[in-house]
Amino acid sequence: MGDDDKRVWNRLELKHRSKKLKKHARKAENATVRHAKRFVVNRWENIREVRLHIILWLSGVGLLIALVGLQMLWFQQSYVTKAPTNGGTYAEAVKGPITTLNPLYATTPAEVAAGRLLFSSLYQLDASGNVKGDIATSMTNEADKTFTVSLRKDVRWHDRLPLNADDVIFTVNLMKNPAARSTMTASWRGIEAQKVDEYTVRFQLPASYAAFPHALTFAILPQHLLKSVEPASLRESGFSDAPIGSGPFSLRLLQNIGTGTGRKVVHMVSNKDHYAGQPRLDRLQIHAYGDDDSFARALRTGEVSAASDVSGAVASSVDKSRYDVIMKPINNGVYAIFNTTQPLLANAQVRRALQAGTNTQAIRDDLYGKPQAMHLPFAVRQVDGSDALAAPKYDKAAAAKLLAEAGWTMKDGILKKGEETLQLRVVTRKNSDYEKALGALAGQWRQLGIDVLVQVVDTTSTGQNFTQQILQERNYDVLLDELVIGPDPDVFAYWHSKGLLNFSSYSNQVSDDALSSARTRSDEALRAVKYAAFAKQWLADAPAIGLYQSDFIYVRNKAARSVTPDEIIVDPNEHYATVRYWTADQSETFKTP
Repeated sequence: MGDDDKRVWNRLELKHRSKKLKKHARKAENATVRHAKRFVVNRWENIREVRLHIILWLSGVGLLIALVGLQMLWFQQSYVTKAPTNGGTYAEAVKGPITTLNPLYATTPAEVAAGRLLFSSLYQLDASGNVKGDIATSMTNEADKTFTVSLRKDVRWHDRLPLNADDVIFTVNLMKNPAARSTMTASWRGIEAQKVDEYTVRFQLPASYAAFPHALTFAILPQHLLKSVEPASLRESGFSDAPIGSGPFSLRLLQNIGTGTGRKVVHMVSNKDHYAGQPRLDRLQIHAYGDDDSFARALRTGEVSAASDVSGAVASSVDKSRYDVIMKPINNGVYAIFNTTQPLLANAQVRRALQAGTNTQAIRDDLYGKPQAMHLPFAVRQVDGSDALAAPKYDKAAAAKLLAEAGWTMKDGILKKGEETLQLRVVTRKNSDYEKALGALAGQWRQLGIDVLVQVVDTTSTGQNFTQQILQERNYDVLLDELVIGPDPDVFAYWHSKGLLNFSSYSNQVSDDALSSARTRSDEALRAVKYAAFAKQWLADAPAIGLYQSDFIYVRNKAARSVTPDEIIVDPNEHYATVRYWTADQSETFKTP
């Protein structure tokens, strides 16, 4: 076969094969169409008929998956809880100002707070309100005149040098030295501190004093840093701005906030080598504020974690969803104190009339939290059996009768004796709670016919010295103020005729004898008898009217843990008893089975 014939044959062969392929393709196409029609198109109606079942089935599966997820989350949450965490910064607002960090000169709550945190003391008040050892390990007492105290041997200053008996004696001698101008000079006059050995100190008192252990809560200063400083120059020395202590926190920085504002912040860090154990916080700050508005603003903006000893006005304004408000009655009382050197109030019958005409319950009901009654010169819980001394009854008619018997008659709504008017000038400090109490008190006395003049002194004002101008000069007829009593019921300073803080100038031989005798007895039962005798005479003489027992109001962020509702706090400055366990925040953690 020639080449031409081959080419013709190949074309015929290809044409034949092409027809076969097309035939197979048509068959495959027809089979595919028939299959699709049979199994898809013809059955689509069936799928549409059961679509509701499919949707329900898929929904059920989805719901089951969701329930399983929720169950897992539920069981996980049941094993997870919020718990305080170590570390962080706790910022506390405290009443200022801060002019010194040397505890020898601390007068404001902010200065006292810094001293409690930066320095150690021989004794301190615990969470039950009782005195316990800080760096003191034991004490012996001889006739309430000689007290021997043993010290821990593992206490270190923040510069790592040891604290010993020399530091304690050095501090006592500074407090006694008039040249040092300490606020405690008068209290320590006549007391001798002697070194027994490196870690033992003996205190010799000029007379028996059962409450002396409460005086051993003073801050101890470092002799090795201050022995070369002249006592007269100590307050102005660099130590006042950058002290070295031995407390649970050490100073990092004293920060001035704004020129001319007087605001300062004490920045402290945890003392990792503290003898009682490192605090849980990394840092603690004391923010000093001067008024209620500053406190409220700091809490509102979250500038601080907590605020200490706030007024009822501030407490009532805080956001309760963010903060806990903790209220505790302390061993302080707010009194209307009569200046018995004033002719009108030298008459005990007039004082008793004012006592009968004062509705203290109405005054308390008008204050935030409705504080407890304080009708005695000390808190009832401080002296066993003192609850048997009943509070004076409010009797407006009896008050009017007593005033009439004293020669006062009503003319045009005002009591007069001849041309003399029964006028009283009542003075208090600028404080929202005191001012509210003063307003209620003045209103009640005016109803008796008394011409009441009120004076509110702003103690933060430049040129205003409340202590010198008002207290020391007894520049008032009636003083509405708070008396700090503390953990021991010894109120000698306030009510003994020789008491340095006897703002009433009260004098009664029975009271003097009872007060003098009670403070020299360590037997609690005998002391209680003496204080009850004094309180009975005090009620009869009415040198003052107890208006209410002070409350310590602490506002704290809900995430923080610090002051707790079950603590007993007898003095606002003593609320750091558990500071080593304070925390600033919380985190999730698994519960222990």
